[in-house]
Amino acid sequence: MAPEDNRGFNVYKGLQKPLVFKSLKGRYIYWGLASVLTGFFAAVVLSVSLNFFSGLVALVIVTFGGMGFTAMQQKKGLYHKTKSKGVYIMPAQWRRSARR
Repeated sequence: MAPEDNRGFNVYKGLQKPLVFKSLKGRYIYWGLASVLTGFFAAVVLSVSLNFFSGLVALVIVTFGGMGFTAMQQKKGLYHKTKSKGVYIMPAQWRRSARR
């Protein structure tokens, strides 16, 4: 008897988990990076145009505001949906008639 020929290729499918960096998951990593870079850019622009203190204030407000917004959005979930409270009764508009 010949052994069965089970040739094939092993496919690595990963761990099926989102990428996590410093408690940010998936696309929220890019949101966090964007808020930090925007804070630095705002700080540079305001430091050059006004003074150092205004740049420092802009850095803190924009960066921490953006990170807070990102954290709130991440807490809602990747595919956040509207959650309505209450009981909804759907009318049966498409019932088939019992005629035969």
